Amino acid sequence: MTLAALLEQGPVVLDGGLATELERLGHELGDQLWSARLLRDRPGDIEAVHRAYFEAGADVAITASYQATYEGFAAAGIARAETTRLLALSVELARRARDAERPGGLVAASVGPYAVVLADGSEYTGDYGAVSGDEIAAVHRARIAALLGAGPDLLALETIPSLREVAALTALLAEFPGVEAWMTFCCRDGDRLSDGTPIEDAIRVAAGSRAIVAVGVNCTPPEHMDSLLERARACADLPLLVYPNHGRTWDAGAWRGPGVDGFPHSVLAGWRERGASGIGGCCGIGPDAIAGVARSLRGRA
Repeated sequence: MTLAALLEQGPVVLDGGLATELERLGHELGDQLWSARLLRDRPGDIEAVHRAYFEAGADVAITASYQATYEGFAAAGIARAETTRLLALSVELARRARDAERPGGLVAASVGPYAVVLADGSEYTGDYGAVSGDEIAAVHRARIAALLGAGPDLLALETIPSLREVAALTALLAEFPGVEAWMTFCCRDGDRLSDGTPIEDAIRVAAGSRAIVAVGVNCTPPEHMDSLLERARACADLPLLVYPNHGRTWDAGAWRGPGVDGFPHSVLAGWRERGASGIGGCCGIGPDAIAGVARSLRGRA
């Protein structure tokens, strides 16, 4: 099954925040590996969360590899061969949950931004300092190869905050013939990526890769989605995906301020009217909210 084939069946329900549910299960995820640490320590809990999202109505599981890099695991004392195993395991856990709960669904291997190596919240600023595009690509290259070796249905290049990284990833995908990927951006407002790039510029660069089969926005407050979707639809022929966070602000290692726990039917309908083909959730959005998305998109709200 491809994303295009799944979209032909109707709007696609993406899953929600993996770390959100792992924290609800009692896991402390405050270290630099975040939820990726549990690939080594508690893989069964990761599979259980994937199952919970499929049971809630999700069509797609996004793997627990967002924070998983060779550099990050090495800093935690994990050898390269073990890192390769853990990256492959992230795909296998999602696949097992998919096969049990939603045969015909998809497994999207998560590739978080270069910011995960810095572990400083720079996905929300796009500030990578003087790092070059080649340095960004070097971090992504090895983990993309390991993830693809495990056979996911596609890659989820997600929470991308800067045009420099969009360009680096788009060029890098040419090294992996036949791969399919979506790319979703982290945005500071209703117009721009975290680094200030207009979303239209980012989409035009991403769309230059034949590997990119959908674009969109994730880990961005839901109130920005209407504007971002309108701008994206005006410049893109690709399917559009949105999976917002709960609308709180990441500050000093914690989410702060008011937010939402789910999305009303009227909000979801508005996103659909503005071109969203796939909708899910990111940080703070759990299975109950995804069940609401599934009911709304399938006409059972």
